[in-house]
Amino acid sequence: MIWNTMMGTSILSMPWGIKQAGFTTGVCLILLMGSLTLYCCYRVVKSRTMIPLIDTSNWEFPDVCKYYFGSFGQWSSLLFSMVSLVGAMVIYWVLMSNFLFNTGKFIYNYVHDINITDLVPGTNGSNRVICPGTANEDQQGNKSGLFPFVSNTTGFELFEEWWSKSRTVPFYLIVVVLPLLNLKSPSFFAKFNILGTVSVVYLVFLVTLKAAHLGFHLEFNWFTADQFFVPEFRIQFPQLTGVLTLAFFIHNCVITLLKNNKNQENNVRDLSIAYFLVGLTYLYVGLLIFAAFPSPPLSKECIEQNFLDNFPSNDIMSFVARLFLLFQMITVYPLLGYLARVQLLGHVFGNVYPSIFHVLVLNVAIVGLGVTMAIFYPNIGGIIRYSGATCGLAFVFVYPSLIYMISLHQSGQLTWSMLIVHIFIIILGLANLIAQFLL
Repeated sequence: MIWNTMMGTSILSMPWGIKQAGFTTGVCLILLMGSLTLYCCYRVVKSRTMIPLIDTSNWEFPDVCKYYFGSFGQWSSLLFSMVSLVGAMVIYWVLMSNFLFNTGKFIYNYVHDINITDLVPGTNGSNRVICPGTANEDQQGNKSGLFPFVSNTTGFELFEEWWSKSRTVPFYLIVVVLPLLNLKSPSFFAKFNILGTVSVVYLVFLVTLKAAHLGFHLEFNWFTADQFFVPEFRIQFPQLTGVLTLAFFIHNCVITLLKNNKNQENNVRDLSIAYFLVGLTYLYVGLLIFAAFPSPPLSKECIEQNFLDNFPSNDIMSFVARLFLLFQMITVYPLLGYLARVQLLGHVFGNVYPSIFHVLVLNVAIVGLGVTMAIFYPNIGGIIRYSGATCGLAFVFVYPSLIYMISLHQSGQLTWSMLIVHIFIIILGLANLIAQFLL
């Protein structure tokens, strides 16, 4: 359950994050960030048990924050929790626009038997890999670097005009998704949670098969880059730590998830196993895509923030992956919207559905933000690292460490070593956030 909940869209940006940090540095950071976020998550789970003389069995982490920090803790935890939820919904909208665009283009080309030739740099053969980042803006957004050889060019041009990744498709999604957001209860969509597991398993299968066909292309240089490879250490490594903060982020709901555990004494064990499996999945997908990326003839710099963009829209396996992920995200998006509604409207009005007007205003604002980002900043790696570092500052680094230090101080057990270690964790979280805006 924890593995399925934690495993999200960050898996698509893991190869890009490794490329930004360097191969060896990327592997080390995934292991270190996984261990650090696991420890902080453990501190969240144990935070309730360190409060004396009060029954905290029904408390959530915001309740713990309120106990230690008063109303400031309650409202600040709500703010950062909303950042994580809205950030996830924005990422979903950008990806849904991407997947819908490529799916529609694949279907149109197949139905009309359009023969296409890629103009963007890429490899030849049946397992084609492309470098869309070198294409011009029009190719990236509307034509995706594809030049059609068709007899009815007017019809294709009309399709290209009305089926644009940045200008039209983000708006088409509104017709389908906005009505679903306004439902009072999204319990129907919870039945499709299994699609998340299926999608991840299929991605692992896709990555394995692609790597088997492409082979490994690696060259190790610590600080010097060449035309096709990146060094083992790069100064942009905080971009990966920002992505990993969100990739391993479950701290705001881990108490809720573990409440359903029949054997509460196994919570720490189960949490550790879940983090191990998540980290292993990220390592597997990230390393295989990075290592198998064909360099030469393409440079490792061509690895996209969504690694599926490195496969052309007419690739059958990538088409199936995009279709799976599109349907899964359409079913998960209303659940995220419901959580945002519960947290914001429930705290402000004391009612999760005060009126259709209140719900509609909130949903229009969230959808409008998603559409805006899909048009002007469709970079999921950037969105993930900014939102991850922001919400992670509070829920991963600051609150768990502060609460633990305060509880130890109150019980007279706080030592200098514990104080230094947890202050260092807080400094790491702050540095992680600042670095996202400097690099």
